[in-house]
Formats: sequence, structure tokens, C-alpha cells
Amino acid sequence: MRTKLVGSAHLIQGSAGAVPQLLALLEKEGIETKANPDIYLREYARFGADDARELRERAGLRGTGGGRIFIVAAPALTSEAQNVLLKTFEEPAAGASFFLIVPSPQSLLPTLRSRMQVLVVEPSDGDELVDAGKFLAAPPEKRIEMLKPLLEKDDDDKRDLRPILTFLSSLEGKLAKVPEGLRAVYGARKFIGDKGALLKPLLEEVALLVPKV
Repeated sequence: MRTKLVGSAHLIQGSAGAVPQLLALLEKEGIETKANPDIYLREYARFGADDARELRERAGLRGTGGGRIFIVAAPALTSEAQNVLLKTFEEPAAGASFFLIVPSPQSLLPTLRSRMQVLVVEPSDGDELVDAGKFLAAPPEKRIEMLKPLLEKDDDDKRDLRPILTFLSSLEGKLAKVPEGLRAVYGARKFIGDKGALLKPLLEEVALLVPKV
């Protein structure tokens, strides 16, 4: 784990399950994390432009003590939200530090990633509903069947994007030397976080286009 923080914006691959490790890292940096009113911690189902604007407004407020810390965990960020964050990170409010936790950093705009320090923490979540290795070894019809757990909706008739993005990241790791497979994964991940994205056809396209490995 990296323990030296550089700059004001930081990027972590993972889900909200990485928060305890991040807080431990902050403690090592001499930052009190328990009952600290200057730590803003939120988990989002989808992080949109309005959320990004609210974060920027909060960052401009005066803290009660030392620096203010904003920790955001989100499975996906819309393109509009990323552009708002880009402006926020280019001209950060004095004393504000940002920690963005996402399952797939590669899905972020390159310009946004370039303004963030990458931190590595030990994974602690169990979001992997579909085994990427078994998926790649299966024929297309079996793959589509395997996708069903990722497409289930919760009581609010919404899908959790976290396991979907974790699955796509696992596929990417196993397809490092298979360019045509990577193109299919990148194509799905590019649109999957957008509002109104049709997840089922995007994932089925991956099932049909990624070669058997």
C-alpha cells in the first residue's frame, strides 16, 4: 500500500469495501478519521453531474479544523460528472483533498485520471458474481445465461453497476493479449455508466463478440 499522498486528488480501484483501508491509510498520514466533521464520505449508485457540482460546492466551504477530505465511492460516473470533476481538480479549493473509488479506473476520462494520484489498497469486497475465467471458456449461449445475476434488479427496480464493472475489469485482465476481446469490453464500459444505458444488450454484445479463451 502506498502511504505517501501526493497532490489533492486520488484514485482508488475498488468499491465502498475499500473505505476501511483508505481510512487506515489516512490515519498513518496523521489524519484523525473518527468523528471528524471534515471528512465527507458518500457512496453513490450512479454519480452524475449534479452530484459533482454539489461536491464542488461543499469543497468550497470552510472546514471546522484542518483540511477537508472528500471520499466518493461510485460504480460509474457520467461523462458530464467527470467534466465537472476535472474542473474541480484543476483548481481545487484550498485545503480540500479528494478520494475517488471506482471499480474500473480505465473507464474514466484520460484527462481526469491524469490529474489524480493512483493509490493501491487491498481489495475487500465480494462483488464478483460471474467468474470471468469460466465466462471466457463458455460458448455464447452459456455466457448469456451466466450474465443473469448481473442483470437482476433490486427492490427499487434498479441494477447495481458495481458487480457489472467488476466483471468487466476481470475480463480485461484476462484479455490483455486478445485485442478483439478488449475492444468489446471497452465498448461496453464506455456507455454502461451513462444515464439510460441499456445494460442487457451491452453485456450480451460482450458475450457474443469476445472470443473463447
